[in-house]
Parts: sequence; C-alpha cells; structure tokens
Amino acid sequence: MSNDFQEPVIIAIAGGTASGKSTLAANISKRLAEDSILITHDSYYKDQSDLPLEKRKLVNYDHPLSFDTVLMVEHLRMLKQGKSVDVPIYDFTKYTRTGETMLVKPKEIILVEGILILEDKHLRDLFDIKIFVDADADVRILRRLMRDMEERGRSIDSVVKQYLETVKPMHDRFVEPSRRFADIIIPEGGFNNIATDIIVAKIEQILRTRKGLVPSKNQGSLR
Repeated sequence: MSNDFQEPVIIAIAGGTASGKSTLAANISKRLAEDSILITHDSYYKDQSDLPLEKRKLVNYDHPLSFDTVLMVEHLRMLKQGKSVDVPIYDFTKYTRTGETMLVKPKEIILVEGILILEDKHLRDLFDIKIFVDADADVRILRRLMRDMEERGRSIDSVVKQYLETVKPMHDRFVEPSRRFADIIIPEGGFNNIATDIIVAKIEQILRTRKGLVPSKNQGSLR
C-alpha cells in the first residue's frame, strides 16, 4: 500500500427487488470509470453446493440469513485498508456459488448494491453514503418477472410463486423498514437521470476534494 493511500468512500445502494438499484449502481460506476468498483450483495449468497438442486430452490433468498454478510463485512474492511479481496461468484441458475472468485482491488469509490445492505448494522457502519431506491410494488414485480425469465431461465409460475411466498413478505419485514437508515431516497433508481447526475456530481466533488482540487469546506453534508 502506497504512502498516499486514502481510505475509500463506500456508497450503499439499497432498495427492493427490481427497484432500479442495480441500474443506478451500474450507471454511477460507468460514469466514474476507473475511480470506482461495484460489489453486489448477491455475490455473497451462501454456498449451497452440499444441497441437491431441488432443496436449493426452496431456500428463502430474500431473508438476511441467506447471505454470508459476515464475509462481505470482512471484505469491505479489507478494501478500506487498501487490501484486495476475492469476491465469490454466484450462479443463479444453480442456486449456489461456482467455486470461482473475482479479484477486486480497492478503488477510491466502492459502490455496494443489494436489497438488504441497510438492514445489517455491521454493513451500515461501513457506509459513508446510504442510498435507498424506491419504486412501486407493481412496477417491481413486472421488472422482476421479465428479468428472471430472460436472465435466469425462470418460468412465470415460479417467479410469481416466489414473489408471493418470500419476496413480498421479506420486503415488508426487512427491506422497506431499512429505508429509514438512508441518507437519500431516490424514486426509480437508475431510470431517474436527474438523481443519477446529482449523485455522480457529488461523488466527483468528493474525489476532487480528496485530491486537493476543492477546499474541504465546500464538500457538503453527504460525506
């Protein structure tokens, strides 16, 4: 680690399933280019290779216990210290990890995205800026239906069944209450271009300040 290393700024982007948070995170990451990395909570679903496929399908993937959040906390702490981490790679078609990992090196901005990242206090304590993406429930279920069928090979019946049995109840129990921890609530996530522009401008201001290009007193209240 170099002598001029500065602790990364970690930005949380949370919200309900298919709310637009992944699009928002991807858009911000693309705009910031080499200054940022994006880590998703979904990568930290627990390994279930010891279970047969049919049992894996029955797991409640919208409950906090389905994630290895302890490992994610450890990895974020390592990144804050300037250390690289090996992030698990998850296969949604097989409902378990692939056994492979992706090497992630620390950057000035670390974007963390997931439905439950504001639910866990250990994660919240690591975030410098906390964003919650909001969208109507009917919009989210339609987006999720299209995504799971096109990207994950799911049937309409399986998506609707999962939504009614676990996704909606867990959203009401864990995800929606976590919005009270957010610094900013954004309607429509990545589809809200004005909000995206404002967030990117704020992050770029933080980067300029850290590089000594802008006086710290002008940085604002989000950091």
